Amino acid sequence: MATLPPESTPLNQHSLPALEAWLQQLGAVRMDDNPCQWMLERSEWRALLLLEREDLKVIWHPGSLEAMLQCSLPYGLSRADVEAAIQAGP
Repeated sequence: MATLPPESTPLNQHSLPALEAWLQQLGAVRMDDNPCQWMLERSEWRALLLLEREDLKVIWHPGSLEAMLQCSLPYGLSRADVEAAIQAGP
């Protein structure tokens, strides 16, 4: 498994193996049909994480009938900030 830089390091300064290791540590699972898509599940929600060219897109699917919510997180943000935003949920 790749060594992760300090959590204050922006995502754009992580290698691809480090980004994948971080997503795995969060509990995300890579989608079989697309290596740029990851699924993260929590008891209250699940989120599709999309590694896009300019940013990390997060699409939350709440457990209820609520509408999906999404946001785009620039790779210039620190890993800690991105992780906090994802974990906060919809």
